[in-house]
Amino acid sequence: MIRRILVLLGIFLSIFSFAQNEETSKQQNFTLSGYIKNDFFWDSRQTVSAREGSFLLWPSAIDEDIDGNDSNAKSNFNFLSLQSRLSFSWKGTEAFGAKIAAKIEGDFFAQNNDNINLFRLRHAYVKMNWQHTELLVGQYWIPMFTTACFPGTVSFNTGTPFNPFGRNPQIKISYSFDKIKLSAVAHSQRDCSSRGINGVSSEYLRNSSIPEITGTIDYKSDKISSGIGAAYKKIVPQLKTDQGYATHQTLSSYSTYAFLKYKAPKFTIKLKGIYGQNTPDYLSIGGFAVTKYDALTGDQEYEPISSISTWTDISSNGKEWQVGVFGGYTQNLGTNSAITGDIYGLGTTIESVYRISPRLIYTTGKVRLASELEYTAANYGTSFDTKNVAITTETTSNLRILFAVYYFFDTKIK
Repeated sequence: MIRRILVLLGIFLSIFSFAQNEETSKQQNFTLSGYIKNDFFWDSRQTVSAREGSFLLWPSAIDEDIDGNDSNAKSNFNFLSLQSRLSFSWKGTEAFGAKIAAKIEGDFFAQNNDNINLFRLRHAYVKMNWQHTELLVGQYWIPMFTTACFPGTVSFNTGTPFNPFGRNPQIKISYSFDKIKLSAVAHSQRDCSSRGINGVSSEYLRNSSIPEITGTIDYKSDKISSGIGAAYKKIVPQLKTDQGYATHQTLSSYSTYAFLKYKAPKFTIKLKGIYGQNTPDYLSIGGFAVTKYDALTGDQEYEPISSISTWTDISSNGKEWQVGVFGGYTQNLGTNSAITGDIYGLGTTIESVYRISPRLIYTTGKVRLASELEYTAANYGTSFDTKNVAITTETTSNLRILFAVYYFFDTKIK
């Protein structure tokens, strides 16, 4: 693996050196940055998570044995370094009258538990900036994540499932005037994909022939950042029925959000609210369900499962010591019509989830020590109405004690 990384770095440096010439070499610069991060955590219960517990979603449901004992009521721990990150950035060139910047970034989080610790792509994009217009092409954060306002948690989940999460290939164009920015984004799916009849896959969106479309309006001043956004997504859950008939039934869904960030001299407060339909690709609870079924052909019609989420994050602004707390809540709203068939998605048996996680961070030079207590409770439905809204529930909870050690690096080459 070390040999692969060194070869990759050598290729990037070679491309960078080849691209330079005498006229532009003084203007261009290359930056190698990132950090080494080690996580040490203990959970009071088994959890629904990714990468051996590194990316925590919520506590597992009660699973009783024949004697009525809950097999998931067992604590566990782990030590991991897979969040360590490498980032390569270029800027300083011009094309088409625009200033050009590019970035490629990866970490060792891998794509699944089977290849954990392997290098994987996070970001890979080119930005072109004119006086008021910016064009971004490549893999970047989904617009629902809102880079201007996201939780400052120590946990790698960054407030998931309350805060939409994901990075996908996209085309984003923005226009700025005064303190306002208007953006339109068209993106596909890659690491974070929809869930359906054939499991987790980007094929449902790709088969619709239309990328997911998002429009946003952002406002930014010295102390305030705020914005709203709305997204439209269409998927094709199935190309062929169980009876062997071709089917191209589609499912459309809509999502929207609003956020506010206020930065005072000594503290920062962030707020965000989300309404989403069929949002497992955001790592949020929800999905879709079959609401009509043709027994002769096997043809099906679908409706999205909706959910709402809200979260807040408050932190001090100290350079060395920082104290903060995150709180989030999400709830399943079900479908509009009665469900007659299967349900597909993430956390579809959950009525609601809430979390509170205080943190303490100390930074000196390039080293950071961080600790966090993350309490998450999930209310699982034990009975449901015809729209997948829980009638009765049972609650499970997990306390995670997390300690992290970072070392940051940033080297510029001109």
